[in-house]
Amino acid sequence: QVQLVESGGGLVQAGGSLRLSCAASGRTFSYLFMGWFRQAPGKEREFVATINLNGGWTYYADSMKGRFTVSRDNAKNTVYLQMNSLKPEDTAVYYCAANNILIMPSTEPQYWGQGTQVTVSS
Repeated sequence: QVQLVESGGGLVQAGGSLRLSCAASGRTFSYLFMGWFRQAPGKEREFVATINLNGGWTYYADSMKGRFTVSRDNAKNTVYLQMNSLKPEDTAVYYCAANNILIMPSTEPQYWGQGTQVTVSS
């Protein structure tokens, strides 16, 4: 069983930055495909970003391109989401996800973290 624990959320002003971390345990991390999703109040969960096993390939939702960067450190069993130029519409609970195959927008990952709240004030 894979356990995922997110951290790094909080309150930030528009235009600011945050870095989310997700620590994984329970499986060999370098064999896990990782991704980030988010869910705003009253809205459906949406895909944010995905990264392959060695971190050499990433993919983002259109609204995050150029502002968000996903990365991973297999030695630390951790995936990161660097978020810059944050907007009020980025306010959501951000979830880390892990899967045995590549995570894409339509994928339903097998493992989920508990989520971390990101609030962007205007």
